[in-house]
Amino acid sequence: MCLVSFGKLPSLGVSDADKYVHVTLHFVFVLLWGFYSKIKESKIVIPRILKLVVVSILYGLLIEFLQDTFTATRQADIMDVLANFTGATLALIVFVLMRRQKAANHQIL
Repeated sequence: MCLVSFGKLPSLGVSDADKYVHVTLHFVFVLLWGFYSKIKESKIVIPRILKLVVVSILYGLLIEFLQDTFTATRQADIMDVLANFTGATLALIVFVLMRRQKAANHQIL
């Protein structure tokens, strides 16, 4: 799907709407795997979440490279990479805030 041209799809009327898709996909990717990690470890392990962020960004870079190299209708876009980074980083922030909140709740008790 990431290597297919979407030029014939109707416009949503939103400037750079595909960037929102990139942010959302990478946010959800890190969030879902992060919650899986949280369930498996019974706690939020930030270094593991950071690894997920790196995997997400590397995956996005790979897709951009493949688009630029193996398709005639798509090209690499640095703004897509930035959107991928933004989505993955937002998910990391969610986990950092959750961990801080849990730590604050334990200090109160």
